[in-house]
Amino acid sequence: MILQFPRRYAADEAERRMPDVATARALVGTAAAPLEALLARRRNAFAGLLKLPADNALLDATENAVRLGHARLALRHGHLGSDFHAYHNEGHVLEICGERIDRLRESLGLHALTLREWCALMLFGAGHDLRQREAPQLVDGVGANERASIEETQRILDACGFSREHDADLYTALELMIAGSTFDARPIAGGYQYNAADLVQSGGALASRLDQVLDARCPDWRTQPALVAAQKLALIAADLDTANVAEPFAKFATTAENLCREREMLSGRSLAAGESALPVLGFLTDGQDRFFFELHRFQSEAGLSAFGPGKDANAPKLKALCMGVRARVAVQGSPQTGEQVIEAYRATLADLVE
Repeated sequence: MILQFPRRYAADEAERRMPDVATARALVGTAAAPLEALLARRRNAFAGLLKLPADNALLDATENAVRLGHARLALRHGHLGSDFHAYHNEGHVLEICGERIDRLRESLGLHALTLREWCALMLFGAGHDLRQREAPQLVDGVGANERASIEETQRILDACGFSREHDADLYTALELMIAGSTFDARPIAGGYQYNAADLVQSGGALASRLDQVLDARCPDWRTQPALVAAQKLALIAADLDTANVAEPFAKFATTAENLCREREMLSGRSLAAGESALPVLGFLTDGQDRFFFELHRFQSEAGLSAFGPGKDANAPKLKALCMGVRARVAVQGSPQTGEQVIEAYRATLADLVE
């Protein structure tokens, strides 16, 4: 590990139930069909990079690691488990490993990155959100969920035939990529209001400040090619993770709703109760405006090129959506529940995209 943290995160029940890809395939069954179609399409797209037997072996191991990560997230927080998270579930793996990497490849060209770099991005998509229930604690800006996900992702690599000695570059890359995906929104207790002064200094993805963390932890990192390459990949990975800002607008808005539902669930508030009304209204209006225009920034030239035009196209639509929700709620009177706010949000969205 490059970033030494004060505690370690042991395997949980989901990891013990799915120790390897064979177990994962048996437990997931036909529910893995969308992932298998994605992997087949990805192998075809990467065909121009498969020159040597070792290249096929690397892609085979990567596919198995993605299968295992996808299955564990489905069991923990997806459609195979009992602790469903509306956003951080196995569908998020498909988003990143599928359409977002497709768009990056179309923008950059296949040969802009090596096969190992493309595989690292696939592994990031499958591993960066594996753990979502760790007690919050930032260490050098890296979240507890991210630290636990780093450790589990590296154990997945072990289980799928990677070597900590011969594939040290991938283990290092995944460590920095997942650490850099920590997203600091600094919510104030009791609602989704944000301190603008804090956002300017510390908001958004840690990837933008990962060089500072490395300066403190590993002062000579710029002389180590593997760390330089890993830091570059961390910037691209952060852009893949937050590229929902560039999705077709209805999909972006649905992402916001799913995040809202998940955050209310994690806060212990029922969307059918009055206590959720104002937090949901704040998250779907001021919270989305601040995320899009203040917190989110593209970290890499590659991300900006691939996703910048989509974000630019969504900017006026998001402004209109936020204003429309506020106006609709004002006409209806003070919202009584979070579900009522979501209904107003959906109705406003339908007017904008019809």
